[in-house]
Amino acid sequence: MFKRLLTATLIALSFSAVHADEAEIRKTLGERFASLPKIDEVRATPMAGLWEVRIGTEVMYSDAKGNFLIQGALIDTSSKRNLTEERVEKLTAIDFAALPLKDAVVWKTGTGKRRIAVFADPNCGYCKKFERDLQNVKDLTVYTFIIPILGGDSKEKSEAIWCAKDNTTVWRDWMVKGSTPPRMMGKCDSTAIERNTALAQKHHINGTPAIIFEDGSRSPGAMPAAELEKRLAALAKGQ
Repeated sequence: MFKRLLTATLIALSFSAVHADEAEIRKTLGERFASLPKIDEVRATPMAGLWEVRIGTEVMYSDAKGNFLIQGALIDTSSKRNLTEERVEKLTAIDFAALPLKDAVVWKTGTGKRRIAVFADPNCGYCKKFERDLQNVKDLTVYTFIIPILGGDSKEKSEAIWCAKDNTTVWRDWMVKGSTPPRMMGKCDSTAIERNTALAQKHHINGTPAIIFEDGSRSPGAMPAAELEKRLAALAKGQ
């Protein structure tokens, strides 16, 4: 009985110390950085005496008093894992099943059994190159959420492509072949473009292309077909 009581006491003391450190970090940083955004989470890291300070999806580190703030990667040298990168990937993961696929331009190769979502701007050169590379990836379904974020006539092009009778063909002709999208004739409900933009902002997607995989992980920027194939194969093996 005494042993159980001692264990419970030690756990309680540890719990109190953890919360005291968290409160002190929040208090110190809040006082010293008046313009600091709201701290969403403070938690211990695997490194003794080092605390993670999370603001949105940004991760920083602090000592137990909030006297020092560190920006950079925390790497586990024994496993050679980048713990910061893993943490950010988890924080920025997107529930693929929750994506509003009705707002996407869709096309596929072969069986289409493998799936990715892509946020792309019609005037994005890297998006065009990636779209061309995707033609060489087998059995893939691509859901493209068009977001006009590059300025110029991106908004007009986005709406013209979305409102086309066959927006899949028009999108691919423009991105792969450079064929100018036809002008919109009459009225069209292009609010999907606005919803896509809001969705991108919600998930802090600030550049194109942004690739979302079925496990929720994401890749900012284009990747060669061979690299994409490896990523898709690894995901399939993991399942």
